[in-house]
Amino acid sequence: MTLSNVLNNFLTENLNELKDQGLYNEIDPVEGPNGAKINVRGSELINLSSNNYLGLATNPELKRIAKEAVDKYGVGAGAVRTINGTLDLHVKLEAKLAEFKGTEAAISYQSGFNCNMAAISAVMDKNDAILSDQLNHASIIDGCRLSRAKIIPFNHSDMNDLRAKAKQATESGMYNKVMVITDGVFSMDGDIAKLPEIVEIAKEFDLITYVDDAHGSGVTGKGKGTVKHFGLEKEIDFQIGTLSKAIGVVGGYVAGKKDLIDWLKVRSRPFLFSTALPPGDVAAITAAVQMIIDSTELHDQLWENGDYLKAGLSKLGFNIGASETPITPCIIGDEKLTQQFSKRLFEEGVYAKSIVFPTVPKGTGRVRNMPTAAHTKEMLDEALGIYEKVGRELGVIS
Repeated sequence: MTLSNVLNNFLTENLNELKDQGLYNEIDPVEGPNGAKINVRGSELINLSSNNYLGLATNPELKRIAKEAVDKYGVGAGAVRTINGTLDLHVKLEAKLAEFKGTEAAISYQSGFNCNMAAISAVMDKNDAILSDQLNHASIIDGCRLSRAKIIPFNHSDMNDLRAKAKQATESGMYNKVMVITDGVFSMDGDIAKLPEIVEIAKEFDLITYVDDAHGSGVTGKGKGTVKHFGLEKEIDFQIGTLSKAIGVVGGYVAGKKDLIDWLKVRSRPFLFSTALPPGDVAAITAAVQMIIDSTELHDQLWENGDYLKAGLSKLGFNIGASETPITPCIIGDEKLTQQFSKRLFEEGVYAKSIVFPTVPKGTGRVRNMPTAAHTKEMLDEALGIYEKVGRELGVIS
């Protein structure tokens, strides 16, 4: 294949630079289900890199329900939601999501990323401002950019900085609306947003509140999410979530007042211009949400495993940051050493991917560990033994 010289030079130069800096990410195809153990390159490994928090991606009952829906409805919805792609399954799912999040209504999208691209730009525009936590997810950043609103970052979870910037933005008279956006749980460090303080500031300055709880739904609030964890269901305007992590399937949703959801149905572009979620996925998602509503068993097992792994890694001397959730980073620092550490874990039997810039700031490279409800203590003990061996070998721990 022939590339233009300009493109060829750009790609060669920049790919080589990423590799030299230890910032190039190799993608490993998984040969089978994404469970507590996975097969990669012919090796069976303890899987500590999945966002399948509750193990629902491989749940036998959900697989059965998905198959039944495919037999009845087919493999695709066939159209966008506003033509004839809205199945009765979608209506049932969105009612269940509203029940799950304690809101009047909900709307589903093809991904969590799409939610942020859709919802922010449907409400905010060039005459508005958005106060955004500096560690917010890339999809939030891109959604803010798409809206053309003025983006005002505030220091991570720094409520004094947020209050000062909220005061300045609202009193300037420059903006029609001001929104504050935060992740519910920050996926690289595992810390939880200070939602009570954010709500207090929002009330003081009449801010629109927006919480992306991709890593909190199913994990915090006894499974109901970070907003529920703080009892703030009536105080948050936008509750955003993914259906691909704790829920175990694919997609995303926005939950809030009925008027908000009605507006998104007529003004959010991914809803208007992208084919609806497939019926097998929708049926499985609805059943998965019902499981989380009905029982905290998987949630409780997730937290038990998370606490166990964190205690073990901390005792060995690893820097696990200040995580408040089962997300457990091992912060190495140097990007090349982080990549080497992950590679050696793989060779010894643990799959835990390195996370480096631009996902995290330079100099804070880490291996992000995610125990799930599906792990056994035996698996976690084996993983800890491998961490100790590799950590001492590479001088990460003494």
